Amino acid sequence: MMALIFCIDGEKKDLIRKVMAAGALVMLGTSVYLTLDFLAQREAGETAEFLYRSDILWYETFNIHYAVGVDGISVAMLLLSTIVVITGVFASWGLEQQTKEYFLWFLLLSLGVFGFFISIDLFTMFLFYEIALIPMYLLIGLWGTGRKEYSAMKLTLMLMGGSAFLMVGIFGIYYHSSADGLLTFNIIEIAKNHAMPIEWQRIFFPLTFVGFGVLGAMFPFHTWSPDGHASAPTAVSMLHAGVLMKLGGYGCFRIAMTLMPEACQEQAWIFLLLTGISVVYGAFSACVQNDLKYINAYSSVSHCGLVLFALLMMNQTAMTGAILQMLSHGLMTALFFALIGMIYGQTHTRDIRYLGGLMQVMPFLCVCYVIAGLASLGLPGLSGFVAEMTIFVGSFEHADTFHRVLVIAGCTSIVITAVYILRVVGKILFGPLYKIGTVKDEKGDVKSFYYISEHNGETHNYPLRDAVWYEKIATIGLIIAIAGIGLAPLWLSNMISDGIVNMLK
Repeated sequence: MMALIFCIDGEKKDLIRKVMAAGALVMLGTSVYLTLDFLAQREAGETAEFLYRSDILWYETFNIHYAVGVDGISVAMLLLSTIVVITGVFASWGLEQQTKEYFLWFLLLSLGVFGFFISIDLFTMFLFYEIALIPMYLLIGLWGTGRKEYSAMKLTLMLMGGSAFLMVGIFGIYYHSSADGLLTFNIIEIAKNHAMPIEWQRIFFPLTFVGFGVLGAMFPFHTWSPDGHASAPTAVSMLHAGVLMKLGGYGCFRIAMTLMPEACQEQAWIFLLLTGISVVYGAFSACVQNDLKYINAYSSVSHCGLVLFALLMMNQTAMTGAILQMLSHGLMTALFFALIGMIYGQTHTRDIRYLGGLMQVMPFLCVCYVIAGLASLGLPGLSGFVAEMTIFVGSFEHADTFHRVLVIAGCTSIVITAVYILRVVGKILFGPLYKIGTVKDEKGDVKSFYYISEHNGETHNYPLRDAVWYEKIATIGLIIAIAGIGLAPLWLSNMISDGIVNMLK
């Protein structure tokens, strides 16, 4: 699809959008087919290891292979990615600035994400990891808003710093990957050989966990995330928070914890403290923000911290909840960022102090925002409830006081989340119109609305409207997925549990 878009004249923006939509639909259809086929094979008892495997030798000297395959967790992550990508395409439908170049970089970012989730060779996985990071700088720096150059540079430098830790950890795993002298990057073979001595695990586990944890916005390495989210264009924020940050949690689980389990058991308490801080600190920080994107960005720090927190509990229930939380947060934060972008596109502000009464102006978008907020709160019937309940129930299985105190502290994030969600909903959606003017017809009925913006002593009136067709496609698609997980989670949790059971053996 990248090659096809590259060949299209950049002035034919409608054609580029249609090709992107068609390609995204094909990707979504493929991931749905993959999910259904995987579930069918699971029913037949054929999911003991990775399925649909392919292995091609790349570089014989270091035994580097293009080795790919999927288990239940990978399939779930691919399904999430395709949903966010296709809704991101429709959320970007109105983009006019360098449309061709934007979608090319967007596709390269998506390519890195997909490649990362299907890789079972460490070197290949790291390669796709870097491919996923590089486009972020240009997408934010060229198409972003606000302090976009600063945010793009900060994000890139901090994530590349995490990559440096990650590279050391990966090569440490490689050079201790085999007891018979044949070194390999293959994750499955490394897990079977279990050759790394515990003294080396103690060195390389924290490097690898921190390397991935930076992308997972783990405290104190989270500061790139709010700035990056705030400056990114709408669809990039959706993909960034909805999918890219999940590479961090997925990598911590698939690489650091699976390949170095003894060191994980020893050092888990350190990272439990850090991730516990992420959960509570992120929620508190969201409460004091006035920018809608910063509120959602700090909320993401809290929810992604909950993912790592649950993974470190090292039991099946909590870890299943962690993967469910990845999926749930990916969908609801993509919905949040899509809605924030749609509101900002009309009002040209994200400051909640200058917004009010939007429910009267754009009821469809506001109802969608309430649904996203309820999912974040953990309302039963939506994905957030399933994920958080599974996490806290599984985490409380630990009988020792230390773990249970951390779980109770983490549960406070539910209350704090309610504070900032209800604060935003009450302030910007309901109540009287604020800074919004009306145009009335001859009978005195309201004909249309406009937003009154005052900047540098000048007053601008921006016309307001409710969602158009492509915005409705983006939001409805995400809401269906959120409700689908909330109402029918069993098939998904069972599929995820298979991969976790194999890891805990």
